[in-house]
Amino acid sequence: MTITTKVEEAGFRPASRIAGVGVSKILQIGAKAAAMKREGLPVIILGAGEPDFDTPDHIKKAAKVAIDAGETKYTALDGSPALKQAIVGKFRRENGLDYSVDEVTVGAGAKQILFNAFMATINPGDEVIIPTPYWTSYSDIVEVCGGTSVLVPCDAGARFRLQAEQLEKAITPKTRWVLLNSPSNPSGAAYSAEDYQPLIEVLLRHPQVWLMADDMYEHIIYDDFTFVTPVALEPRLKERVLTINGVSKAYAMTGWRIGYAGGPKALIKAMAVIQSQATSCPCSVSQAAAIAALNGPQEFLKDRRASFKQRRNLVVSRLNAVDGLECRTPEGAFYTYSGCAGVLGKTTPKGKKIVTDADFTDYLLEEAHVAVVPGSAFGLSPFFRISYAMSEVELVEALDRIETACAALQG
Repeated sequence: MTITTKVEEAGFRPASRIAGVGVSKILQIGAKAAAMKREGLPVIILGAGEPDFDTPDHIKKAAKVAIDAGETKYTALDGSPALKQAIVGKFRRENGLDYSVDEVTVGAGAKQILFNAFMATINPGDEVIIPTPYWTSYSDIVEVCGGTSVLVPCDAGARFRLQAEQLEKAITPKTRWVLLNSPSNPSGAAYSAEDYQPLIEVLLRHPQVWLMADDMYEHIIYDDFTFVTPVALEPRLKERVLTINGVSKAYAMTGWRIGYAGGPKALIKAMAVIQSQATSCPCSVSQAAAIAALNGPQEFLKDRRASFKQRRNLVVSRLNAVDGLECRTPEGAFYTYSGCAGVLGKTTPKGKKIVTDADFTDYLLEEAHVAVVPGSAFGLSPFFRISYAMSEVELVEALDRIETACAALQG
């Protein structure tokens, strides 16, 4: 008897845990825009969340030295002792936080740190409070790990920041974590000490709730804003706070894939268990480069901030001059999150009605050949995100096209 199995008959059955999870809208838009460029269309992509600067030379040199020295073997599971010591020094020097090496973890990017933490702590039904707009991966990671995302809308009137009364209302007996990102992707909004304090007071009243602070854009802040991380304001929270950071944004090391965090020993140990069964150690060469980033010269950060600020000001001023668009000035990161309610209900030259922010961004891509991301991807509409981490020449051209496209709308 011969048994024949046909793939098309057997089919593919995905795990239920990913039933509601898709590829990031940001990546989808980027892929479509890239395909259009390959077809010869002059598309400008304003969706990428990475600096256009190169990794500094001293960091690249450290990686080359590590390769030549044979540092190409496995390291300790969740970070080499040398890198952990550099992270301890960074936390102490820049944030006033006193972590020991066994309170520090290193992963292949901050996304892995988030995944490890949620996988190590969330049981089915546990809730994670996430203010919106939010980075698209947050809620999907929570769902994959078996939790429930509680999305709390934080509109432009609240400067895209979670308010204490919202946090209090969102907390239930099932709440496991609150996730705060400052400065924020996608809004660029940042929490000052004064903004954090009412939230801290709420958390002090709910000792079962832990806080995850995503500080990835710490060094990309503008004007007179002073960065602060929550546990530095309230040491009593230290035993239930995971402070996340990395080298991707400040040091233009997105492809090196190094993220890190400081937190309670028990949590860090549990996260190491998850990592041991997933990727094991981060890349040894990337870890050597990250040590150079954290311990090396920092002066170049000031120049890069100045460049980003100049681009921010250009984008904000140009968008606010367009009828139907409204853009607040972000405190940090390299994104603007602009309102587009004023163009909804209008009709494109081809007769299509703009009903949603996704309709608007589709119109910009198809007709103006400018790729931006709709607010619906970040949980708060009607807005759209622009990444201004690119040359001013391209930004000016893209803004010209956006202005022309908006002027062409009717109604």
